[in-house]
Amino acid sequence: MTEMWKTDTPKVVTLPSGRIIRGRGLRYDLPEGQTPTLAVHLTDHEPPEQPWESLWVPWRDFWLPADPMDAMRKLRVAYDRATDERVEICCGGGIGRTGTGLSALCIFEGMDPKEAVKWVRRNYHPRAVEVPWQRRFIRQVHAADASGSGQS
Repeated sequence: MTEMWKTDTPKVVTLPSGRIIRGRGLRYDLPEGQTPTLAVHLTDHEPPEQPWESLWVPWRDFWLPADPMDAMRKLRVAYDRATDERVEICCGGGIGRTGTGLSALCIFEGMDPKEAVKWVRRNYHPRAVEVPWQRRFIRQVHAADASGSGQS
């Protein structure tokens, strides 16, 4: 079993289920200390190779994922693996897309969309999920998760 994120690591949040996830802005230096075992990159360009596993979700800044179902599947992988791995969700600034991804994980926790966004804003960043269509994506994740179509 991998050593989990230290809870005092910057931008690490502990979901109600106990899963620990780190959000990160790729524009900033990699924090010292622990590195992820899995990173989900929510970016408009494919990320460079890293020494850890990564999944790429094509997603332009201030927009929505190019393929919402693919995004949901990859976020579900991150959620599932966060039980015993160091998982991070990241985008350019680490706020909008990252916050939207973290809100999707909250949907997998059983929260409704409004509660998920409020939780992420309270526990991760107050401006997370920056634009209305990102909130709409969270509602889409909720609907897919409820119907079972968001499962991998």
